[in-house]
Amino acid sequence: MAGDQATEIFPGIAVNPQIMGGTPVIAGTRVPVEVVLGHLAAGDSAAAIMVEYDLTEEQIRSALAVTCSSCRSVIR
Repeated sequence: MAGDQATEIFPGIAVNPQIMGGTPVIAGTRVPVEVVLGHLAAGDSAAAIMVEYDLTEEQIRSALAVTCSSCRSVIR
């Protein structure tokens, strides 16, 4: 069924209505982008986030990049 498939909305970032209610997550995980950003905003290091959520540096960068992209589209 098409609704059961994840859709990559940005490299490394996916949405699937069946996972976290369609919230953007790190592809292949159930870790929401907003959780990663919240940790970074709180001052947590990328290394700490990588350990806590079993993520790679590239996945954390994808979370930042999709947010930058979203901000650019709002500003324009």
